[in-house]
Parts: sequence; C-alpha cells; structure tokens
Amino acid sequence: MSFGDPNNPYGQPQQPPQQPGYGYPQQGGQQPYGYPQQPPQGVPQQPGYGYPQAPQAPAGYGYPQQPGYGMQPPYASWGQRFLGTLVDILVFVPAYIIIGIGGGTKIWALVGIGYVAAIGIAIWQLIREGRTGQTVGKQALGIRLVKEIDGQPLGVGFAFVRRLAHFLDSLACYIGWLWPAWDPKRQTFADKVCSTIVIRTN
Repeated sequence: MSFGDPNNPYGQPQQPPQQPGYGYPQQGGQQPYGYPQQPPQGVPQQPGYGYPQAPQAPAGYGYPQQPGYGMQPPYASWGQRFLGTLVDILVFVPAYIIIGIGGGTKIWALVGIGYVAAIGIAIWQLIREGRTGQTVGKQALGIRLVKEIDGQPLGVGFAFVRRLAHFLDSLACYIGWLWPAWDPKRQTFADKVCSTIVIRTN
C-alpha cells in the first residue's frame, strides 16, 4: 500500500522544472534580457544610439553656393575683372602724386617716399590677394581669385608667381587680357597656366 504520490510510486523527490539560466535563449523564440533585438525582415536598420554615422561629403566644390549654379563656380565677368583692376590702379594714385610732386620740385626725398609707398601698397595688395583671394579692387567688385582645383586662396607665393605669369597676357597685342571676355571659364592666359579662376562672391 503506497502512501506517496500515485504518479511517483517509488517516493523519489521530484525536481522543480528548470528555468533557463541568465543569458541563455528561452524557448519559443524569445530572447533573454540583455540581448539585442533583431528587427523583422524587410525593415531597414537604423544606426543605434552611440554608433558613429558615416560623414557626409560637404556640399559644393569649395566655392560659395549660388542659386542655379550647382557644382559650377560662378565665374566673374570680364567687366568685373576690368573694373577691379582699375580700382587697384587707383589705390596707387597717392603714391604717384607724391612722386610727381617730388620730381617737379626736385625734392628727391619726396620721390623716394613716393616709391617706398608704391612698393608698400604693392606688397600689401599681394598679401591680401594671396591670403584672401581679394585685392582692394576685387573686394569692391565682389570677386575673388582662387585655385581652380579646390576654390581656396592661392597663398602669397603662388599669387606672386601668377602675377609674373601675366607677361603672357601682354604678348600678341595684349590679347590675353581680353581672353576672359569669351573664354568659358573667364580665364586669362596667366590663369590657364596657373590653374586659377576668378569667381563672384555675391
């Protein structure tokens, strides 16, 4: 006669049902706490919090964005370049006046001061153009000299080389100075040799 459990006639103690340990997957497709949830198929995955996202390429080509231009730089016209050069020439007028007065009165000290002033203005303009792409005249006309490859200023040394290259524009009856009037990139011969362009800034 058995006094125990009719389902356990031998009296052996029953073991409680085992639960899956921490970190083990449960039956029925459920995942334990702490495991990343997999998104359903067909749903695009989004980068999670704290994950680095791929950097986006900067817009433009190093040039200021202008409506309607897209990736093409907004080239300065021949008229803008001419007027900018004219303003740069006018900047030297005070030095020329001092030289003229000194030469007319035989006061050679004034002539020397005038030449020193002219050289100082030329160096100052070169530094401005190399560092910012703008002389006084270019800034007044809203244009800038930049490298064609990346739209950045030339640097003082390369800006000086470009000025030396302007002798090419004076060959063949100064045709190089007029070339931007019909050239697709509005370049002089010096610009083509040095791979530079002049663009509008506004």
